[in-house]
Amino acid sequence: MNCLPGEIDSMIINATLCYIRQNDQTLMLCRNRKKDDIHIGKWNGLGGKFETGETPEECAIREIREESGLTAMDLELKGILTFPLFDRVNDWLVFAFLITRFSGTLIDSSEGELRWIPDNQLMALPLWEGDRIFLPWLNQSKFFSGKFIYSNGRLIQHSVCFYG
Repeated sequence: MNCLPGEIDSMIINATLCYIRQNDQTLMLCRNRKKDDIHIGKWNGLGGKFETGETPEECAIREIREESGLTAMDLELKGILTFPLFDRVNDWLVFAFLITRFSGTLIDSSEGELRWIPDNQLMALPLWEGDRIFLPWLNQSKFFSGKFIYSNGRLIQHSVCFYG
């Protein structure tokens, strides 16, 4: 591919973001164990990048197992989130899942600290600004498609469409 000097080849990174809930609590991950992690110090749901050939559901199940030791059942795809140039290089297309049935025992995650957070305390966590907007959408019956534009780690614009 011919690029002019200074141009960056960007790609679309497909990923999952999974919120496991039980007893009015959500399993959250404090990203505090990997150097150079764009999410360092933030609390997130579980998930990550697709591996070659994976469906969103396969990726979600694998990432949950790898990061928490839990086996997810009855995944509910709640929406799709688009993050243009989130890492300043790539667009991220993220499939957001809600999981209320799972089995297994939590492990010590290599990604960070796992903790069950009461749902009424989620917004008090150090979250990405966009997470504060879309987390309540997980409770709705409508499917969502949201776009969140960040610049230098700050949310500068967002939009959403609801379906159903």
